[in-house]
Amino acid sequence: MEEIESAGFEDQAVPSLVRIVPLGRAALPTAPVSPNTKLALAVGGVAGLAFGLGYALIRQHLDRRIRSVEAVERIGQAVVGTIPADNRLSGGRQVVESGNAKTSDRAAHAFAEALRELRTNLSYMDVDNPPRIIVVTSSVPGEGKSSISANLAVAIAATGRRTVLIDADLRRPVLTDLFHLPAGAGLTDVLSGAAELDDVLMPYTDAPALELLAAGRVPPNPSELLGSKAMKNLLAELSRDAVVLIDAPPLLPVTDAAILAKAADGALITIKAGHTTVDELEKSAGNLTKVGAHILGTILNQVPTKGADSAQYGYYGKYYYYTNSDDKKPTAAAADVVPAEAAPDEDEFAQAIGGRPVRHARRPS
Repeated sequence: MEEIESAGFEDQAVPSLVRIVPLGRAALPTAPVSPNTKLALAVGGVAGLAFGLGYALIRQHLDRRIRSVEAVERIGQAVVGTIPADNRLSGGRQVVESGNAKTSDRAAHAFAEALRELRTNLSYMDVDNPPRIIVVTSSVPGEGKSSISANLAVAIAATGRRTVLIDADLRRPVLTDLFHLPAGAGLTDVLSGAAELDDVLMPYTDAPALELLAAGRVPPNPSELLGSKAMKNLLAELSRDAVVLIDAPPLLPVTDAAILAKAADGALITIKAGHTTVDELEKSAGNLTKVGAHILGTILNQVPTKGADSAQYGYYGKYYYYTNSDDKKPTAAAADVVPAEAAPDEDEFAQAIGGRPVRHARRPS
């Protein structure tokens, strides 16, 4: 400091006019000035909330998967049945419907009741001319069409009405495995003239009014065989005294289902909730419309019964049938459940499609 003030006055002694005097000791801070934890948490929380909300909105807008009945109706298609998810089907396709309305299994009751509702809806689509030949298909594989067709056939047969279930998925037949019946001669053999219809129809012991027509040998030309005149004649013959359900291949990979739907009274498109996309359903419906087939409606399959998504599906998360653990008798909540032999929708279904005696192949009339 003195050197700076005496610059230019080397020969003269100039006293320093500036002094640096400490006024006190500096106080040490008790907490760090940075980072400010509270402020960082507040800013991070607000930013995270905004980012999460934005991501959820964008994902919902871009998600094309069908999750609700409303999403199907926005496309212009009617939902004639919603089938809840059933743990018994988690291991794969199988027949779980017994046709017994007095089941005490709470989990089974929701699934069975949904099938009965679907059965009733089908009978009242056109009271004067109800559908007798119904194709059950889907947009892509893995949406549960075979399980739906098999269990729906059991539910219809429970009314006492003769029901014939045809495995028309000639590329990947599965119905004989579902019903634990032997595979052998079937639809392809009847169409080619190698076997008679009464010789290949297989009765299902758990539902006396139900008969299964297996696929038979896998042909090299499934589409041509299913669109043949012999197939139309076969369907006309069976539908004279039976409800005919046809398990058809998916609509998008092959044209078999569209060909069958043209020859039938209509088609049901199975939709797997949270899996099938809007674009797939629109294209499937377009394929049926192009050939002039009648779309009876859609079936929303495997709807959730638990979790956040279950609220939009109503009562499927709850069960109507309760039993007392002490005496195993129905409580008041179960008093309104109509026994199987007096269920009104079963009688009405049989009357709507024309009640006739049940006739079986391999059974004396």
